[in-house]
Amino acid sequence: MDLKLLLIAALLGVFCCGNAQKEGNECINANAKYCGECIQAGAKCGWCKDPNFLKQGETVSTRCDELQSLIRRGCADAMIENPHGEQKTLKNKMVTHRRKGAEKLKPEDITQIQPQKLSLTLRSGEPQSFNLKFKRAEDYPIDLYYLMDLSYSMKDDLENVKNLGTSLMLEMSKITSDFRIGFGSFVEKTVMPYISTTPAKLLNPCTGDQNCTSPFSYKNVLKLTSDGKKFNTLVGQQHISGNLDSPEGGFDAIMQVAVCGDHIGWRNVTRLLVFSTDAGFHFAGDGKLGGIVLPNDGKCHLENNAYTMSHYYDYPSIAHLVQKLSDNNIQTIFAVTEEFQPVYQELKNLIPKSAVGTLSANSSNVINLIIDAYNSLSSEVILENSKLPEGVTIAYTSHCKNGVVSEGESGRRCSNISIGDEVMFSISVTSKGCPKQGKPETIKIKPLGFTEEVVIILNFICECECNKDGIKNSRLCHFGNGTYECGACKCNEGRVGRKCECSSNDVATEDMDRTCRKGNGTDICSNYGDCVCGTCECKKKENPEERYSGLYCECDNFNCDRSGNKLCGGHGRCECRVCVCDPMWTGSACDCSLDNGTCMASNKQICNGRGMCECGTCKCTDSKFQGPTCETCPTCPGVCTEHKECVQCRAFGTGEKKDTCERDCSYFNLIKVKERDKLPQPNDASYPVMHCKERDANDCWFYYTYAVNNNTEKEVHVVDLLDCPAGPDIIPIVAGVVAGIVLIGLALLLIWKLLMIIHDRREFAKFEKEKMNAKWDTQENPIYKSPVNQFQNPQYGRKADAL
Repeated sequence: MDLKLLLIAALLGVFCCGNAQKEGNECINANAKYCGECIQAGAKCGWCKDPNFLKQGETVSTRCDELQSLIRRGCADAMIENPHGEQKTLKNKMVTHRRKGAEKLKPEDITQIQPQKLSLTLRSGEPQSFNLKFKRAEDYPIDLYYLMDLSYSMKDDLENVKNLGTSLMLEMSKITSDFRIGFGSFVEKTVMPYISTTPAKLLNPCTGDQNCTSPFSYKNVLKLTSDGKKFNTLVGQQHISGNLDSPEGGFDAIMQVAVCGDHIGWRNVTRLLVFSTDAGFHFAGDGKLGGIVLPNDGKCHLENNAYTMSHYYDYPSIAHLVQKLSDNNIQTIFAVTEEFQPVYQELKNLIPKSAVGTLSANSSNVINLIIDAYNSLSSEVILENSKLPEGVTIAYTSHCKNGVVSEGESGRRCSNISIGDEVMFSISVTSKGCPKQGKPETIKIKPLGFTEEVVIILNFICECECNKDGIKNSRLCHFGNGTYECGACKCNEGRVGRKCECSSNDVATEDMDRTCRKGNGTDICSNYGDCVCGTCECKKKENPEERYSGLYCECDNFNCDRSGNKLCGGHGRCECRVCVCDPMWTGSACDCSLDNGTCMASNKQICNGRGMCECGTCKCTDSKFQGPTCETCPTCPGVCTEHKECVQCRAFGTGEKKDTCERDCSYFNLIKVKERDKLPQPNDASYPVMHCKERDANDCWFYYTYAVNNNTEKEVHVVDLLDCPAGPDIIPIVAGVVAGIVLIGLALLLIWKLLMIIHDRREFAKFEKEKMNAKWDTQENPIYKSPVNQFQNPQYGRKADAL
């Protein structure tokens, strides 16, 4: 790689690492001036309130740091302010366990979500987590409102809906014993571009002799009731109407059904809205075609059960409908014809807790459609929360059936929930900073489509406990120019300095700067700090572990001697560029141990009495001796005999110590070589090597070397073949046997060769003889027959007879 590219990459690496390190310590970066500001910087931040904690030149913000860093710098645990959040359960009613047919309960007495109310105290950056249980209750009450398009194309559908009440009551009784049904209808706004049509057309928009009612926006025909026959009667009295364009005004009707709870009769139970149509819909902005420019206000405008402001307010937007349906816990079922099924499928994707069913041409399948859609909606629970305060975040983890765990947006929901099933959600709330000066906030979490909710009161930790003991206008802060709290002065407005001793107008004057110069130097605070009130306040390094200090910022804790690439050898601390060593360590880099334990020999003598202990290592006075405690002498007589038995048992598995070899002879490293000239030679190593030759019980010789290497490890190199003398009669016998075998083999080979020569000559002579005796060749073969036949014409050469 090009040298310039390498240099740029290295510089970028240093820059990135430096920035990452700086960004990593949020406590230092906060530059906190008081304790409350410090603890809001992050959950890892603590404030040292020890009055004597700061060193000369260190700023007040140096009191704010990560806990371990404060402890290393000498702040006792008891002097560190580090508050923690907490949580309390204020209402925790158990979820309802009941079965269908049991004693009937009021809707408000049925509990499907637990707990119901909590109080969380939040420390900035520290999450508070709790579990939320949801159980789909058995025999839970249901309110269903049927909202139908009564434009002319729905004429045959109306006939089938007229008997819907009792039939749907019968089917829903299989799900719940407490079911109510209502009915409403819609067509379109009466103020549209086609308002120019004749008044007679408005009174009866249908053609021919059809009797149709006048167009209307929305009518609440029947309030929610448990009387199915009443539903049939009132619906049977309805008449279709007409509309001149394809889209209908259904959004106006949905908005009124959602917000007019008293008129509709909604209870705090499962609320279902069935929206039945065979056409599309108008939405916000379409009203301008009829001169309607005011946006929908999302309020109830029913008089005599009819929407009276359709000519005044525009259609609602989809987002507006989503909000109102969610606020009123209404789950929507779109029962639409196959032609418009894709349109309403897209609409369903925008409206949580909604479903789409395909309506047959005459709505004959509407009951099955409603049952299927209800089962689909009720088998899924989706949590939503109200608007969060600024700086507050919330995270969900769902623990659904069959051990399925999800996080993120998927952690808000669980599917395939049957009646009686319980699911659990883990919810974590985190605050960053201190919203609205620490005033309590309230948020709510609820399952979509249900009225039950969890109320969470949020309290925020914005100040330290020691703040309560603060002394206003304390004499410790330069005659009362500040509040003394948490070990430091919090200066009044217009005052600066560690003790609030200066006016902010007099910070930079020549007289004050003079006291910030060391000796006759010209550098203010050694160029490592700022002169504030005649006192140096040292600058901060990017690495929070590195600090300048001193009266003139002339000291630091990172420019000391190093050993093993560690500051002060890892056995001391750097103070004002000088290593202060830990006990039992000395030296400019604290790399010299004063512990003689490592020099103590087995005979309880320092270095076996053959040397001195320097920095934890023996220095042998006699160069013949080696080892950590000068215990070995490779060149001394008797070394070979001392190790003979161990070498023999480890290399060859023989000798007196073969049974205890593993226990007694593991003190050296064994290396095998093939030949004697492969053994280490005295000149090959930087340490003495002893050559040994020993004999075993079978009069076999074995050769090895013994040495202590530069790492004080004992090494033995051994030739892996024994040198054993052969017996006097064995060699001639073996040689004779071998020679005899060779001679016999040669004799047999010669005999076989001779026999083959004789056989070949006889065969050749026989062949020559038979060749000479042959009397014919291919021309005289007795069985040879020529392929040519000759024939003679008997009349050839005669004259022909006269005719």
